[in-house]
Amino acid sequence: MSGRTTDEANQGAGSSGSSGGHGNAGDSGIAGTADTTAVSRAELAATGRGEPTAPSASPGMSRRRAMACLAWAGAGILWTLDGGVPRGVSFGTPALAATDAPAGNALSFVQISDSHIGFNKAPNPDPASTLQSAIERIRSAPQRPAFMLHTGDVSHLSRPAEFDTAQQIVTGAGLETHYVPGEHDVIGDDGRAFFSRFSPDTKGLGWYSFDQNGVHFVALVNVLNLKAGGMGYLGDTQLAWLANDLKGRSHSTPLVVFTHMPLWTVYPAWGWGTDDGDRALALLRPFGSVTVLNGHIHQVLQKVEGNVRLQTAMSTAFPQPAPGDGPGPGPKQVDPSQLRQTLGIRRVDFTALDGTPLLADTTLAS
Repeated sequence: MSGRTTDEANQGAGSSGSSGGHGNAGDSGIAGTADTTAVSRAELAATGRGEPTAPSASPGMSRRRAMACLAWAGAGILWTLDGGVPRGVSFGTPALAATDAPAGNALSFVQISDSHIGFNKAPNPDPASTLQSAIERIRSAPQRPAFMLHTGDVSHLSRPAEFDTAQQIVTGAGLETHYVPGEHDVIGDDGRAFFSRFSPDTKGLGWYSFDQNGVHFVALVNVLNLKAGGMGYLGDTQLAWLANDLKGRSHSTPLVVFTHMPLWTVYPAWGWGTDDGDRALALLRPFGSVTVLNGHIHQVLQKVEGNVRLQTAMSTAFPQPAPGDGPGPGPKQVDPSQLRQTLGIRRVDFTALDGTPLLADTTLAS
């Protein structure tokens, strides 16, 4: 992976503004003290309709403007779409979440992200234990999901022992698991070890698609050929594959796209976005229902653009600060007693394949 050395990644994710976007794991000054839930509806109303809109790609974007363009989908919220606008219903426990979900789901699956096995600094020197907690929660859920997505940064330093540990824990869920890599999974070998283990049928390219219960799933890789301080990158070859994969499909087919870094520009100064993400989104927009899931920023943020809903996820390892809150991205220092409130998992339910999946984010403390 260009622009990033193994030494820079050692027990952190590089310096602030590095292509990894996680900062120095040992820098306790990255505290992220601002409360992102304080973004008001009035601020969002400044966009015209109170809906989140796309941030500017300008590196000089202010934190206030970035946050005014984001809808905070806090953990413990069940999300649905009403006329293209996200609507949330609060819940407090997995049991209540299952009760709120409609019966007779056509398809349910779960998403986990950013397990960072091998990380050993504050605020979580043992991410294997929190990943294990997440898997136990999934395994004991009243409604068993069909499968699981892992949206990258399975490991922290791309080491075989880290992959081994993560794979052993995730296998405990008893679910088929579909993976995409994060930038921490492709250090030193452009992801060859990751792809051979977690997506061996992709011929080393990493991107693929599959269908389940009438929903078309697309896995994209946007963590290769990164530049220092840059955002994610898909490339012409992968975009041509995506266009061909979608060609001829009915636009009424629900799509779920999953990748590691956001396809939309969350905060360019920190590399939180994908340089050519707009080209991918242009291919997705003709479809009536598109859900894009990713990790990387270790928090739940949402953007709705017509029929396209883009949603980031919590990590199972450590939180990161809100966009622009502090000198740069990196592990956000929290009191050990509060850590599990910042980590979580997501369940997605297609109730009738009518294009309105329900998203429920639950913290490990719930």
